[in-house]
Amino acid sequence: MTKIEEFIEIVKQGKYVQAHEVLEEDWKFYRKKGLKPEEKAIQGLINGATALALFFIKKRPTSYEKVWKVFEKYEHYLNVANLKNIEKYIEAKELLLKINSTIKK
Repeated sequence: MTKIEEFIEIVKQGKYVQAHEVLEEDWKFYRKKGLKPEEKAIQGLINGATALALFFIKKRPTSYEKVWKVFEKYEHYLNVANLKNIEKYIEAKELLLKINSTIKK
């Protein structure tokens, strides 16, 4: 199972904090290499999971809103990132958006 597949499965279980940690190494790898589209695409997914953790687990809606904005800011990088299994990254983005749509604002 790839890291992104693991991320998707963990998010489906509502374990948003753990999901955040799954992609951390990949994010650091791309950041160190200076590959901005890949780094920011992964950072966006990490922030999406973190935002959901802040809302559902930590019960901090104000913090959720701030972190979710980072997800929204970076999600477009998935359109240009050169990531293996890009379709899985897009699936992860869609899953985060679907879960977020259940939040009453």
